[in-house]
Amino acid sequence: MGDEPAIQLLKVRQLNSSGSSFEGVQTSVPSKAVDLDLLSSSQLAAGKLKMTTQFHPPDGASLKDKVVVLTGGALGVGASLVRLLHSSGAHVFFGDILSEPGQALAGELSSSSSASKVQFVQCDVTSYADNVKIFKAAYEACGRVDHAIANAGLGEQGNFFDPELTMESVEEEPRKSIKVVDVNLKGELYFARIASVYLRQPDLNGKGATATADKSLTLVSSVAGFREDPGLYVYIASKHGVMGLMRALKGPLMRSQPHGIRTNAICPWMTRTRLVAGIEDTWHAAGLPSNTPEDVASVIVGVLAEGKVNGGAMYIEGGRAWNVEAGLLKTRHEWLGEKQEADLDRGTELMGGGSHWVDNKSSQV
Repeated sequence: MGDEPAIQLLKVRQLNSSGSSFEGVQTSVPSKAVDLDLLSSSQLAAGKLKMTTQFHPPDGASLKDKVVVLTGGALGVGASLVRLLHSSGAHVFFGDILSEPGQALAGELSSSSSASKVQFVQCDVTSYADNVKIFKAAYEACGRVDHAIANAGLGEQGNFFDPELTMESVEEEPRKSIKVVDVNLKGELYFARIASVYLRQPDLNGKGATATADKSLTLVSSVAGFREDPGLYVYIASKHGVMGLMRALKGPLMRSQPHGIRTNAICPWMTRTRLVAGIEDTWHAAGLPSNTPEDVASVIVGVLAEGKVNGGAMYIEGGRAWNVEAGLLKTRHEWLGEKQEADLDRGTELMGGGSHWVDNKSSQV
């Protein structure tokens, strides 16, 4: 780009009606742009485009009277999410394997002056039947489900690739470590499958049953869903799997009838919960950003309330969020090549709905 003529670039922050925004750089000013300012002279001279996909979550006001189902709601991010949704006027049905804190939270919120329903359902997300129970509770109480959030997760259990493994010890099946896959990936697969059915059901009370109703499925992944972190072998594999699930569902579920279902992933970085016990002080001393559980809950609520984003992956650090999936897709031509990008898209189109994978009897076992 060194010999290309310099052009004046404007940094643009464009807002949509819901209050979320996309920040980027364009060569002209859109009709509804705000916060315009010229880039620095050095950036102009370099001729480089600067792009960020920061997501500015709206509050949860639009979620009043919406019916939300979620897992992992007893502690940490999940408990903050239950509180925030309830305070926004949503009816919340949440599950967790931890019965005592779950029941305590539901009891506390039920005793408030809010008219919003809240119910705890004990749930082991590795049990398909337990996942069904939460959705049934919501549907029977409210006649519909509007939003579903797969939040339950489990941190690394043991050292899967322990350098001390021997020819003898490696023969023992690592059941404890594989529990991470069961909770983080199998649990979300179960949850998403059930959600895809309940979210498309007509409202039993005759409300929100039109094609304009906003329905969404949110899958909680992690920063470990798109990058590496030392020692988290099984956790990283499971969270990458959640990202793959979001990508697989974002198209088909948006074609659901009578209304599309938005699918998004949440990818928090360091969040101050029990999962990071032992590293918080070192992290703070290094001056690195971290999230509170409330920070992450606010972004999740924003994704539900925004009503438009689909196929997003919200990386969260220091209470701020960026849609890294949007950035990845927007720059494919740069790191892959325009022809390869076009061929990939054409190949995906040729596969249609993907039914041939199941129809191919030679691949079914």
